[in-house]
Amino acid sequence: MPVLTRLIPSPVVVDIRPGALDDLAGVLADERISHSGKLAVAVSGGSGARLRDRLAPSLPGATWFEVGGGTIDDAVRLAGDIKAGHYDAVVGLGGGKIIDCAKFASARVGLPLVAVATNLAHDGLCSPVATLDNDAGRGSYGVPNPIAVVIDLDVIREAPVRFVRSGIGDAISNISAVADWELSHRVNGEKVDGLAAAMARQAGEAVLRHPGGVGDDAFLQVLAEALVLTGIAMSVSGDSRPSSGACHEINHAFDLLFPKRAASHGEQCGLGAAFAMYLRGAHEESAFMAEVLRRHGLPVLPEEIGFTVDEFVRAVEFAPETRPGRYTIIEHLDLKTNQIKDIYADYVKAIGS
Repeated sequence: MPVLTRLIPSPVVVDIRPGALDDLAGVLADERISHSGKLAVAVSGGSGARLRDRLAPSLPGATWFEVGGGTIDDAVRLAGDIKAGHYDAVVGLGGGKIIDCAKFASARVGLPLVAVATNLAHDGLCSPVATLDNDAGRGSYGVPNPIAVVIDLDVIREAPVRFVRSGIGDAISNISAVADWELSHRVNGEKVDGLAAAMARQAGEAVLRHPGGVGDDAFLQVLAEALVLTGIAMSVSGDSRPSSGACHEINHAFDLLFPKRAASHGEQCGLGAAFAMYLRGAHEESAFMAEVLRRHGLPVLPEEIGFTVDEFVRAVEFAPETRPGRYTIIEHLDLKTNQIKDIYADYVKAIGS
């Protein structure tokens, strides 16, 4: 009998709503996650630690581990601490760095991970990738998807608004990333996973076209769902292609060239996406993307995040070196310095001030 469907790695529980943390104990009691209640909970010294007092009474079997940062050493240390005990699952409670550490540690010890996000800064909360700082700068490590994702919109609203803005930029950049993927298919024959591309693109479009703002529950719901869907899209495709194209190459270039001055991931990806759309000749789409980014308080020009035009041009020129083998509009055009400068000047005129 032919196989008519495929299995998609995805969480068994996705709970996104105001007050979701109030039912966290019930989610964790699901026998597919924990049958004994023995849980290893990784928290940061910030948002996660503040929630510990609130959650600890409802999780009597939990052991709490405070994680110092988001390095590979932190993740290996956490894995060692967890391995010394006997737990059913790992819970990552906090921002992206803590969840990535918990992802890596849970994979290393062979336990399922529950991601409890306290901000919406990027799409990594449900992705099969842990991004961790190492001696060479920053590395991406393949890990299983979380078995459950819990996002309490009341907690999200309490986080600094810059985290929500960063998530907006990261989600919207999917649109440019999928366009790059399809370009590579047309030019090089690279295979595009249609389901992954559809999920990532529609997640980006949902955020791009939503009329709400960072303080609205309806908008935060759509943004959180978009970031989760993007993570699942990466699992479907088996890599970051659905969400990472020229936009992320420009982001990585900023990080590598100016590590002490780089802005947030989502700010740089949103700016990179708007410029990449202009590069590919989608001028109306680029202008609309820039308009939406501006409405949400995100940058669309390098000087808005402290970079000169020459530094931006340098980042665009360096961008292909950040992901060797990835084909995007930047590799396709193979632009020289003066050409990038000229196109950037036209981009500035097109999106207005």
